[in-house]
Amino acid sequence: NSLRYYSNLFFKDGKKRIDYILVYKKSSLQVEKRSTFERNLREEGLMLEREQSITNSDIMFVKIHCPWDTLCKYAERMNIRMPFRKKCYYTDWKNRTLNRSWLPKNPMQLDKEALPDLEETDCYTAPFSRARMHHFTITNKDTFFNNSTRSRIVHHVLQRTKYEDGKTKMGINKLLNNGTYEASFPPHEGSYQSRHPIKTHGAKNHRHLLYKRWACWGMWYKYQPLDLIRRYFGEKIGLYFAWLGWYTGMLIPAAFVGLFVFLYGVFTMHSSQVSKEICQATEILMCPMCERSCMLQKLNESCIYAKVTHLFDNGGTVFFAIFMAIWATVFLEFWKRRRAVLTYDWDLIDWEEEEENVRPQFERKYAQVERVNPITGKPEPYQPFMDKLLRLMISILGIFLMISLVLTTVFAVVVYRLVAMEHFASFKWYFVKKYWQFATSGTGVCINFVIIMFLNVVYEKVAYFLTNLEQPRTELEWENSYALKMFLFQFVNLNIAHTHAVILAKCHPSGCLIDLCLQMSVIMVLKQTWNNFMELGYPLFHNWWTQHKIKRNEQVMKLPQWEKDWNLQPMNLHGLIDEYLEMVLQFGFVTIFVAAFPLAPLLALMNNIIEIRLDAYKFVTQWRRPLPARATNIGIWYGILEGIGVLAVITNAFVIAITSDYIPRFVYAFRYGPCKGQGYSQERCLKGYVNSSLSVFDLSELGPGHSGYCRYRDYRAPPWSSNPYELTLQFWHVLAARLAFIIVFEHLVFGIKSFIAYLIPDMPKDLSDRVRREKYLVQEMMYDAELEHLQKQRKCHGKQYHQEWP
Repeated sequence: NSLRYYSNLFFKDGKKRIDYILVYKKSSLQVEKRSTFERNLREEGLMLEREQSITNSDIMFVKIHCPWDTLCKYAERMNIRMPFRKKCYYTDWKNRTLNRSWLPKNPMQLDKEALPDLEETDCYTAPFSRARMHHFTITNKDTFFNNSTRSRIVHHVLQRTKYEDGKTKMGINKLLNNGTYEASFPPHEGSYQSRHPIKTHGAKNHRHLLYKRWACWGMWYKYQPLDLIRRYFGEKIGLYFAWLGWYTGMLIPAAFVGLFVFLYGVFTMHSSQVSKEICQATEILMCPMCERSCMLQKLNESCIYAKVTHLFDNGGTVFFAIFMAIWATVFLEFWKRRRAVLTYDWDLIDWEEEEENVRPQFERKYAQVERVNPITGKPEPYQPFMDKLLRLMISILGIFLMISLVLTTVFAVVVYRLVAMEHFASFKWYFVKKYWQFATSGTGVCINFVIIMFLNVVYEKVAYFLTNLEQPRTELEWENSYALKMFLFQFVNLNIAHTHAVILAKCHPSGCLIDLCLQMSVIMVLKQTWNNFMELGYPLFHNWWTQHKIKRNEQVMKLPQWEKDWNLQPMNLHGLIDEYLEMVLQFGFVTIFVAAFPLAPLLALMNNIIEIRLDAYKFVTQWRRPLPARATNIGIWYGILEGIGVLAVITNAFVIAITSDYIPRFVYAFRYGPCKGQGYSQERCLKGYVNSSLSVFDLSELGPGHSGYCRYRDYRAPPWSSNPYELTLQFWHVLAARLAFIIVFEHLVFGIKSFIAYLIPDMPKDLSDRVRREKYLVQEMMYDAELEHLQKQRKCHGKQYHQEWP
């Protein structure tokens, strides 16, 4: 019993399973509330046992066990669906006729031997009922309700138990807020490590199994054990990892196509007509980019710059932009189908979210104003419409002020680039002086990254303040409001910096896209690296320091599981918001400016492969076990992803039309080049393009001591013409072509996106048929089981029975 008491999660008697842990300090002054709360918990049918901490005499643990009768009572109240009959699929003929044993084994698939617990019976389920308990397959009362279901039932009781007299004086959340308890959490199922190999001795528990088959780096190429994740952490967290895995898998074709476009640029870099003309332009002098220190520069000195630009601004740019816009739609549409399959497999088809409790902060603020809740029929605090409107307007004003701050920082970076340009152009180091364009862009991007990371910290505080100012009624409303603000702040913070690279930057003769590409690549790589370091670094350091202090007392090996969990970090205060936010912002990087940086999907793919294992390691080893919550979708984030998909089409249209040189080259080839009137044919049609895109400036206009001519990027008449420096007809042709491209591109891509969304149903046809079939079978089985039960009862009592429904 002693070994079982410490290694597993049981009361001192070694029989009662621990389903939940409450932690409080003996020095806390809320003794009366805690005593009343725990007495009421016992009256609700829960069993409690106290245990003092081994490492801190002021800490007390309250272990909670939910006995069988209480589990059944609340499972019926909560309409928890439980298994009652093994499924018999009417579509099994497909599996019998399509024998694929001859195919090679998929190396990404997890072995059934590696996950023995996943070989569970696939059963029909129905809402649990004590009156019809004989319908359900109860082979063992200890395992009929799994650990996550037991924890969810106990949490349901904790949320609805009073600690004082009064309508609103109930719930563990309020006791955590007022300091009665320090923490509440379901315990982990033991250690995630074992001295024996899992292949020979098996897994000690589900946590150990998750660590070895999911959180280990050696599993990076394997599919995730979603059923096991859902069983241990709940459907809400399971859906997050399912979405993250689906997104990562969908990045593979996008990364492949992006890499192909990049390699196309590499192989055609030396044959590019534009690059060759720039590299061979030994006689063309470019006008100075600044007034004082900058000097005239030969065009061929920027040969390397032109070749690097061609890597990202080539013939595949437009194709890739269209491909990624369609990819975003396909990703979202097929995710809806994947989600439908998961909700079916996880028995969430008919699940409806419970009416949430009112937040304690909302109750305190509006305790004097009440109205009857239309769902529960009970009186609850009510926020007047005018008060809600005023708070919302103040919040919106705060959002606009923060966005104005972002614009101010972008303007400051632009000013820095203009000043730095002059200094780098006259720098004493020859290398910096020669490549002053790269030096200016690179230092500007690094400064911009530091500003972005600093402002993200500010935005988090402001978003938290504004969300609390709005006084959302429930936790779900609070999470949605906070998530939307954090997304808006960080999205604008990240992408407005790219906009200035599109619009305000002074362009090189080979095009403007290289500045935007450099901006995206540096920020994307640095931000993802920093996020991954902070996500795992802080919990690792905190837990290491806690273990280090305990080891000095030589007590770490004797700690029970609940105390080990107490020493871990709690899950993020905002749940999965930070996890989703990081990935959704990355999705914006991958889709919105992808025309400027085709390697973005590849970098995102590499990051996400690491991200999945980092998150898995964090959830399994570094965090306390979160409450296994239920959910049927990813919430507000799906709508945000759809909005990003629409914005991506518009943004890429402008990037290609304005930032890229695709349209000017296209107009030149068909209207002004050697192939005029013959159609576009290879690179020879661009012969003379560089000279055509450069205008002439008379240096004598700068004053005494200046003579000759220099060239600059624009379409203007030469100084010796009748209307010097006026815009030429070619400029208007290019402008008209750009506007026409934007309109055609947007309508074409939006049309394709809508058509694809129409073609792909939200639920697979076979799944829809199976759901309808199973609803019918469940009704028949319930009828047959009830009839069989009644017939047995009559037979036992010696009464005559008939075949009709009694």
